[in-house]
Amino acid sequence: MKFGKRKDALPKVYSLEHAVYLKRQRRKNIIITLSRVGLLLIFLLLWELLARFDVIDSFISSSPTRMFNCFIDLVKGGELGKHIGVTLWETVVSFFLATTVGTLTAIILWWFEGVRKVLEPYIVILNALPKIALGPIIIIWMGTDGPAIITMALAISLFITILSTLSGFMSVEKSKLMLMQTLGANKWQILTKLVLPSNIPNIIDALKINVGLCWVGTIMGEYLVSHAGLGYLIIYGGQIFKLDLVMTSTVILCILAGIMYYLVALLQKAVSKKFNID
Repeated sequence: MKFGKRKDALPKVYSLEHAVYLKRQRRKNIIITLSRVGLLLIFLLLWELLARFDVIDSFISSSPTRMFNCFIDLVKGGELGKHIGVTLWETVVSFFLATTVGTLTAIILWWFEGVRKVLEPYIVILNALPKIALGPIIIIWMGTDGPAIITMALAISLFITILSTLSGFMSVEKSKLMLMQTLGANKWQILTKLVLPSNIPNIIDALKINVGLCWVGTIMGEYLVSHAGLGYLIIYGGQIFKLDLVMTSTVILCILAGIMYYLVALLQKAVSKKFNID
């Protein structure tokens, strides 16, 4: 027995104008990508040439070749995987904790108006506090290991997550709230059917912010108390005046942060497609 093709399996048919538009967009995206790669290659080439011809001091500024050799030495020594793993674990844990705890706290503050009015000024003050000032306290309370570094990252990222998410919750259209209340919706229904769905873009934006803040907090914590990690390598390289190690660790840090941000961007694209969010 033969079956016809499913309706959703039929090839999409575009108008001539739309096909030309898509072709232009693809060409534009290719040009942008090539320009980005080209700009990076030109920068690296100029950096290498300036160092080779002693226009800049390679001892202070390093060079792409010296950084590559340093990277190979770290790989051969078996140290790089350990340091990347430590920093990545601390960052990912603090990222999920900041996002989860921050969102749940924002929900509680939205739910209980009295609690929000009491605690909101304190959260604002804690967010404005220079977190490096908490370093000695965190070390005494949490020790000189992973928990202290995660706590430092949380101190930097948690309060901004609470404030940004709560701000989105409070900015839901009053007319929609009044409509649901008029129809007899309880607070749980308003939260799950209106407040959370309408704040999906806001929550995704909070995730993007947390990527950078958690990396900053983790590296700052490693500066203070760590015995391993990329932050430790940067500090160690600076102490022994090995700038190749400092620059190599910084580049690896940038790559890891970029990958993490790209994963969040993919999540945003998937969520936007699922919920038809522009």
